[in-house]
Amino acid sequence: MLQGTLRSAAVLLAVLTLTAAMPSRLPGAETPHTYGLDSRPLAKPFLLMPDGTNAAFPPLLSQTGAFKNTHSLTPGESLIPYDLNISFWSDAAAKFRWISVPNDGASHGVKIGFQPTGEWTFPNGTVFVKHFELAVDETRPDVKRRLETRLLVRDAAGGVYGVTYKWRADNSDADLLETNLSEDIVIKTATGTRTQTWYYPSRQDCLTCHTARAGGVLGVKTRQMNRDFTYPGGVTDNELRAWNHAGLFEPALNEADFTNYASLARADDSTRSIEDRARSYLDANCAHCHRPGGTVAYFDARYDTPLAQQNLIEGQVLINQGIDNPHTVAPNDIWRSILFMRVNTVEAIKMPPLAHQVLDRQAVALLQEWIQSLPGPPVLEPPMISPRGGNFDKPVEVTLNHSEPGTIIHYTLDGSAPTTSDPLYDKPIKVTGPTILRAKAFKHGFTKSITVQEVFIVGG
Repeated sequence: MLQGTLRSAAVLLAVLTLTAAMPSRLPGAETPHTYGLDSRPLAKPFLLMPDGTNAAFPPLLSQTGAFKNTHSLTPGESLIPYDLNISFWSDAAAKFRWISVPNDGASHGVKIGFQPTGEWTFPNGTVFVKHFELAVDETRPDVKRRLETRLLVRDAAGGVYGVTYKWRADNSDADLLETNLSEDIVIKTATGTRTQTWYYPSRQDCLTCHTARAGGVLGVKTRQMNRDFTYPGGVTDNELRAWNHAGLFEPALNEADFTNYASLARADDSTRSIEDRARSYLDANCAHCHRPGGTVAYFDARYDTPLAQQNLIEGQVLINQGIDNPHTVAPNDIWRSILFMRVNTVEAIKMPPLAHQVLDRQAVALLQEWIQSLPGPPVLEPPMISPRGGNFDKPVEVTLNHSEPGTIIHYTLDGSAPTTSDPLYDKPIKVTGPTILRAKAFKHGFTKSITVQEVFIVGG
């Protein structure tokens, strides 16, 4: 009897030991994936903002209901953090985003109208919060200055309005701006300092980009939100999956469909084609205006529109900027690509045109690589004119140069466009009076260069 009992105990112990050693799930069984959002937070419509522009706006950011601790930038319980695949260029500022979707006793059940392409729709009372910080020490990139926090509100009429709050120097709060403002920000460099001008937009400025044609809301759409995001609790999840699980979408989504949805490509994502990356940049930075029914232009920058239908490549331009045979994008020719010209400057013709004082060099390099990857004959770059034009007390000798061997340069001194019938450059040109010098490069087998010019004022 005792031996039987001992034998049974030994068998039980062996079973328990074996069970403990076995995996907690059968091989091949899927591990439950934690969601980034467990549930949808309660949220008062409009937070503490007015439901339209006829009422007074809170004078302080701390009075908007967006943050429960403004000094520490701790968001209110109703705010859901998110990020985008491609951020609109904002002069290298770091940006942080939150959204509050109404969900209380008076508005329970209102949801975001999901669309796999195009724009989503948002219930009235939705508030978008975007916070801007700028690195102010190039030797310590983590040192940043708070600049502004913007709120975009879906108003009671279904439109949107935006407000800007400028941060105080001590970060205690941010003050409502009644109009736009420019401020020079001192940036420490390895050798000293430089100054960067920051533009704070007015309420009217907000509507320049947040157009009714674009749905009023920019960025928060499938192709931007189809990405992973690490939530405050430490869980990394696809934003569409997390928002869907929290019940934010109408209709609810099937997670199996996520792989079929478009996702914009970052400029540095080498796993995506250069075309994909360039078109993604244009979608995020240009499509709110450059779309059917938008600004006066001929191309459609939306990523959802197939490239062949965007009127980008060899597309007609509205203003030629004085360039011969220009296109929106001229294959393999950055000099005749007006789109590239406008991205590659911060002068009056710059794009985007608003709140843009610093060149987006990564975007310039991206677009140049894409344009030069398009099939087309080799193109001569413009000749170099030295010295640059200006005022001179006495006659000056001007030289023309080109880096491509075998290139010839024709020039004019009367402001007309050079042709092969005009003088051939073979020695320095002596300029003795007011002169508009224009030059163009030619070589067999190459597309001729665009015309360049310099204006010389001599004497007087």
